[in-house]
Amino acid sequence: MALMQDYDIVMGLEIHAELATKTKVFCSCKNEFGDEPNTNTCPVCTGMPGSLPILNKRAVELAIKAGLAFGSSISKYTVFERKNYFYPDLSKAYQISQLVYPLNLGGGIRLDSGKFIRLNRIHLEEDAGKLTHISKAVGTFVDYNRGGTPLIEMVTEPDFTSAEEVIEFLKRVREILVFEDIAKCKMEQGGLRCDVNLSVKKKGSTELGTRTEMKNLNSFKSVQRAIEYEAKRQIELVSSGEEVVQETRKWDDDKGKSLSMRTKEEAQDYRYFPDPDLHALKISDEDIAKIRSEMTMLPEERRAMYQSAFGLPKYDAEILTTSKYISDYFENCVKLYNNPKKISNWIMVDLLKIVKDQGKDQDDIEFPVSEQDLVAIIKMVEEKLIGKNLGLELLEKIIIKREDPMQLAKSLGMLVTISDEEILALLKKLKAENEKVSIDYKSDPEKISGFIVGYVMKNTGGKANSLKVKSLICEVFEK
Repeated sequence: MALMQDYDIVMGLEIHAELATKTKVFCSCKNEFGDEPNTNTCPVCTGMPGSLPILNKRAVELAIKAGLAFGSSISKYTVFERKNYFYPDLSKAYQISQLVYPLNLGGGIRLDSGKFIRLNRIHLEEDAGKLTHISKAVGTFVDYNRGGTPLIEMVTEPDFTSAEEVIEFLKRVREILVFEDIAKCKMEQGGLRCDVNLSVKKKGSTELGTRTEMKNLNSFKSVQRAIEYEAKRQIELVSSGEEVVQETRKWDDDKGKSLSMRTKEEAQDYRYFPDPDLHALKISDEDIAKIRSEMTMLPEERRAMYQSAFGLPKYDAEILTTSKYISDYFENCVKLYNNPKKISNWIMVDLLKIVKDQGKDQDDIEFPVSEQDLVAIIKMVEEKLIGKNLGLELLEKIIIKREDPMQLAKSLGMLVTISDEEILALLKKLKAENEKVSIDYKSDPEKISGFIVGYVMKNTGGKANSLKVKSLICEVFEK
């Protein structure tokens, strides 16, 4: 029986990400998910005779932006070619893509382990339509709305040796593309898909095995499961003396196994040739500089900055960079009030809980309170004008009423209004009614002070100034 540890797994990825443009790459049809089937189509994206493509400038800019984000070299000369094959979701029987002169070359991502995963290229192409298999009796439905959607294809070198490396790489790719507004990467909608090319070889051997390609994996979970299944399948074949067939396989997540689709094609099988309807594209240094000026600080850089400049723990930095919106919101708050940790706590613990309770998707998060209003509430709590619990209550009311936090707090009677005399009276009452508190105070004042403050805050509805309460405790309990 062959053991997994007796073999090395070698993998390369082909990642497809749909670009965040308003229209398709070679026509003016809407680039929008979820519309009625076959409504966002025209003679160009369905390949009708006599129709001519017109290149979407924004798609090119976003593809170059991706190259810059991943450290690629931007080609000054690039050509679009026709990749010829027939499949029901490709109505014109060819896909406009790039082979010989891709838009971006090289680049890559360094994993947490320090290992650098190399990119071979990032090129621009169009997406195909979508097939929905109903049943043998009903058949298969075809929706061409997605046909012509601009894609970048990121092709890696065969540098991966484990499913964990692949998942980490994919997550980094996704966060960078989303942060830079290059792609929305909604995997459940097919906005980010991955093909895994996998082979196995005897541990330590330099001779690569025969590879298979698993197509269109669109969740991290399915990628992990597909890799583990295919590696095990190939190892069992090789160890029993059988050959691995070079083929394209489809992953069935429900059945937990991959199924053969067709023999794996090579580049020559697609009969690539330059598209006669599209000119070669020349890109200047000025074009690249303009696109570079649009770029923001990447998530990894922000995490490092939050820890070094703001003194935040690693955990906070990771949560605050789960989306560009959250990260920008946090930084805007810090500009208004230089108290990063307190702001981080309110965002992570309170605001994100409110959004989660509303059932919002992480990629569609929009906090229901402005940075200015959140900062105003945090300041009121920190300056002891209002207790934390009342601060949270005020936050909820601000979300509904959309009023100035200070004015609303005043109108609702939330601000600290308890006099020193009232605080002293409550402290004396506690001392008289609870002899144990006095005994505990004399033995360990610091330990019991929190209880005493809590007692006063509870009996004043949170309207007493907690700092004032602490300063008055000794007047009562040290006598």
